[in-house]
Amino acid sequence: MKKSLFLMMHLSLLILTGCVSNKAIDQESIQYSDPLETVNRSIWDFNYEVLDAFVLRPSAVAYVEYMPQAARTGLLNMAENLEEPSNSINNLLQGKVADSVSSLGRFVLNSTVGLLGVIDVASEIGLERKEEAFGEVLGSWGLETGPYLMLPALGPSDVRSGVGDYVDNFYGPLDALNIYFSIFRMSIKALDARGSVIQQEQQLHASADPYSFVKNAYFQNLEFKVKDGKIEKSAEEQQQDEEIDAYLNNL
Repeated sequence: MKKSLFLMMHLSLLILTGCVSNKAIDQESIQYSDPLETVNRSIWDFNYEVLDAFVLRPSAVAYVEYMPQAARTGLLNMAENLEEPSNSINNLLQGKVADSVSSLGRFVLNSTVGLLGVIDVASEIGLERKEEAFGEVLGSWGLETGPYLMLPALGPSDVRSGVGDYVDNFYGPLDALNIYFSIFRMSIKALDARGSVIQQEQQLHASADPYSFVKNAYFQNLEFKVKDGKIEKSAEEQQQDEEIDAYLNNL
């Protein structure tokens, strides 16, 4: 039961990475390591056409429709608050001392004044969430992602992220939660993540190849997080930006 809900949460992230991108993805020019594409595509069909269509999406629709917004926000805050200690450690392992202290401060403040994290008091006073996974730590240390993996129900992954997810499960207080609290926390995150992209599904449906769309979006999102949004542009992209800036300045 616990594993099934954990898989549901990652399936919601699969849809999330595929739908939230507002920029068109050039699927022809971008190539990622996918030696298991034949198997991956079969698993993708099962994840998307069966699990999401008949389990996760209907559950998310009911959750959004019948659960008051205030209650959904409070539950998500509480679920995410439990991850702040791991955020603190993973930030510190990347030399982000200020972010590490901020994450720890968020946990202490929200766990006490914020009523076990239900109220995000920390954000109200300027301590923003600095989410970091151990897989991102490995990426910042120069470890490559390895082959693309489409896992049954888990959705898109790679070798580096898989190792990172395994390590993250050993951070406290997550490692101390009993099975019932773990199920509850992961269910809340899965339903909220899937519900947040219901209105954006058309982007995925309109894609000529949803599998490639999600794969490219997954790796681009992974690179964006590892580099903290500081993506290096090619010489051609830089030249185009300069030409656009020059044109705009002459208007």
